[in-house]
Amino acid sequence: MTTTQQPVAELRQRHRAVLPSWLATYYREPIELTHGEGRHVWDSAGNHYLDFFGGILTTMTAHALPEVTAAISEQAGRILHTSTLYLSAPMVELAERIAELSGIPDAKVFFTTSGTEANDAALLLATAYRRSNQVLALRNSYHGRSFSTVGITGNTAWSPTSLSPLQTLYVQGGVRDSGPYAALSDAEFTAACVADLEEMLGQAQGSVAALIAEPIQGVGGFTHGPDGLLAAFRPVLERHGILWISDEVQTGWGRTGEHFWGWQAHGQAGPPDLLTFAKGVANGMSMGGVVARAEVMDCLTANSISTFGGSPITCAAALANLDYLVKHDLQGNALRTGALLRERLAEADLPVVRELRGKGLMLGVALPDAAAAGAALEHARELGLLIGRGGRAGDALRIAPPLSLTDAEAREGADLLIEALRRVTA
Repeated sequence: MTTTQQPVAELRQRHRAVLPSWLATYYREPIELTHGEGRHVWDSAGNHYLDFFGGILTTMTAHALPEVTAAISEQAGRILHTSTLYLSAPMVELAERIAELSGIPDAKVFFTTSGTEANDAALLLATAYRRSNQVLALRNSYHGRSFSTVGITGNTAWSPTSLSPLQTLYVQGGVRDSGPYAALSDAEFTAACVADLEEMLGQAQGSVAALIAEPIQGVGGFTHGPDGLLAAFRPVLERHGILWISDEVQTGWGRTGEHFWGWQAHGQAGPPDLLTFAKGVANGMSMGGVVARAEVMDCLTANSISTFGGSPITCAAALANLDYLVKHDLQGNALRTGALLRERLAEADLPVVRELRGKGLMLGVALPDAAAAGAALEHARELGLLIGRGGRAGDALRIAPPLSLTDAEAREGADLLIEALRRVTA
């Protein structure tokens, strides 16, 4: 591929001059993506890529999806913004649909502009409802970049301060392939994690507000415990009156293939008390939200509004996106194409791969160390494939294409990734 370096170099200089030094970019020579179509994107130098990361799992359905762009354009021609101080038919309609889809009985929905803000709101609700600032979280977790969500993030690579308005108690269960329980069977692992939870609660002073957990840890490198683990936690939580918050920012909307929500892999004890969502719901428009039982959602006694949450234009995009998702059974497509991807990767002779993780179109590839993952990221881009990176030590690749991925694109992407991984070992 040919690359025109000067304009990108100039943009990088300007970026460094006016944006924070801690605002990370991918690649030794960062790229600027200028347009996309389907599962493909192009950069400002004219290079074409197969997109297997979707802007951090946010272009959930497809780039430039006609149904979504038409809905945005039509709504923009009427009115862009009103705020929650006024009634909004798109917001009410979307809330009705999400409440029904959530599986939470008597559900209400509050819209935000991001997953960070959604988790922040869920923590506010849970701590206010329980009148406690103690929160349980899984080790290796990531829940956002605000002051409160950084404070409960178990992945220290993404937690820049130890200061927090919350007291966080970290329990086992998010990482299956390492730690003291790695050699156990799934049943033994689950039992050990439940015992760890019980032991941690025995140390807690006073009541704990909630357990917040990603069904599959996103930034953590797509790690997860056995199916049913959180269901095994549930009786313990209920005995103590502790709420369960399922962080579905990355696992929601059918990405795992097996289920529409990640919590459903742990649904033997019923749905969570709250779930949070964001990322792909509006296919790139800035939207997140919280779903909660009405009793929990309505517990706040002070006034509140949302200036941008649930705006007419983001709700129009989300409604069109969900219509497309359901009509075309993209959950089923994620199951099928994800299995194809995993099979091709598993069959390849790749000594550098330590473990394949995840479900559906949320696949993790664990490598020996951060250097190997960094090299694989670079090689994949050189070959025309965009992927993500994560893990506690930055040692895992994250594979999360738009859910409309075709079988041919799955095979093409798998072949490109396999070649990139072979170059790491060369």
